[in-house]
Amino acid sequence: MYYGKGMQSKYLSLVQLFIKLGLTAFGGPAAHIAIMEQEMVARRKWMNTDEFMDLLAITNMIPGPNSTEMTMHIGMHRGGWRGMVIAGVCFILPASLITGTLAWLYKSYGHMPQATPFLDGIKPAVIAIIAVVLFRFGRKTIRKPLQIGIALLVIGLAWLRLNEALIMILAGILSVVWSKLPVGRVSMLFPWPLVLGALHPATGGTAFSLVKLGLIFLKTGSLLFGSGYVLFAFLEPELVHHTGWMTGQELLDAIAIGQFTPGPVLSASTFIGYQVGGWPGAVVATVCIFLPSFIIVSLVNPFIPRIRKSKSMSAFLEGAKTGAVALIAVVLLRMGLEVLNSWGAAVITLVGLAWLIWKPTVNSFWLILAGGAFGYWLL
Repeated sequence: MYYGKGMQSKYLSLVQLFIKLGLTAFGGPAAHIAIMEQEMVARRKWMNTDEFMDLLAITNMIPGPNSTEMTMHIGMHRGGWRGMVIAGVCFILPASLITGTLAWLYKSYGHMPQATPFLDGIKPAVIAIIAVVLFRFGRKTIRKPLQIGIALLVIGLAWLRLNEALIMILAGILSVVWSKLPVGRVSMLFPWPLVLGALHPATGGTAFSLVKLGLIFLKTGSLLFGSGYVLFAFLEPELVHHTGWMTGQELLDAIAIGQFTPGPVLSASTFIGYQVGGWPGAVVATVCIFLPSFIIVSLVNPFIPRIRKSKSMSAFLEGAKTGAVALIAVVLLRMGLEVLNSWGAAVITLVGLAWLIWKPTVNSFWLILAGGAFGYWLL
């Protein structure tokens, strides 16, 4: 099929821009979105501020990683569904290739004595980053008595290791019921989480298979809200406790890699997939974690004006976002109990917190690098 020079130029501009972002965009979702606004609105004039904010608002209302879905929305705005695919793949692929390479190096050298102090220093630095992100999310999300109640309920259920997917759906439904709005439309819009949520590995260890790995990441990509940090709230019980495919320490290392590299934080899924299933596992985990976002954006983007006006949809998503924040809190507590077992680790976390409070815009790359350096001296 022939495309005019104008359309070819639009596709080429998407390739060039989002490959560059995939290779250079450090700092997490908030930083990514700030860079996109500067590129799309201020520099390239692809859209105005109102259009950009509309896309950002709907991105915050639907499941999936915010900055990655913003690339897809922008690509669709620029070049239709082909533009969506081009923008998403070009943003994801560089980060996944970098993370896959680091996963291979980690598999080969991660447990050597020379690397252990560096990795041990990174983990408490990551805890500091997550703690600040949790505070920022909680301050924006949990403001009303209903949201506080939902958060406490989610924390209690998650601590008892109930199915995280179903907990998220329950949080959304409670929000709708409390708002005295019909839940029928909401459940019709989200039939797939109910199905995927039932695909829960049995507790006590499970034999590895690529199919099970794909289902875990497919379910997680379909249900996580907001930042890629929520990824670990889902994967910690799945991969550490239910299947036993990873240790908590390995998952913390994956968090560090996702922060350390440019592009989406969810590129950590490539690292995780490689650790449990080699290169086939890396490919399956990466494809399955991002595939739901492509599907959701392609379905939702044409209906953005109607979705923003839906009170029932907004109520459901508000409840789900509250649940996501509560899940991060549970994972942070579990990680803290596992990692903060020495005065050196505690010092790194406290210094990291102080640094982030003093310089809230600091690139997390530098904090993680500093944590690794401190690890050699203190741990």
